[in-house]
Amino acid sequence: MKTAYELVMERLSKTAPAIKLTDEQKRQLAELDSVYSAKIAELEITLKDQIAKAVGAGDYLKAQELEQQLVNERKKLQAELEAKKEAVRQGKKQAQ
Repeated sequence: MKTAYELVMERLSKTAPAIKLTDEQKRQLAELDSVYSAKIAELEITLKDQIAKAVGAGDYLKAQELEQQLVNERKKLQAELEAKKEAVRQGKKQAQ
């Protein structure tokens, strides 16, 4: 007797079979993850320092704007990462 999870997974594999990645694609995906993790970390360090300075100076409006900028920039980088990863999965050449 199969579990509900197993049945769902069977149905999903029939409608959207799993994509087999080559070793090169896996390497490219790992490299993209590494590069974008570093970019996000650098962004967070920079903006969190600026936020701390703004709070220390009592400029809470500026701190809030910087926090929103951090959120927006992080989303932008995540979207860029996902687009590049999808291009690799589809076998397209990526521009760095």
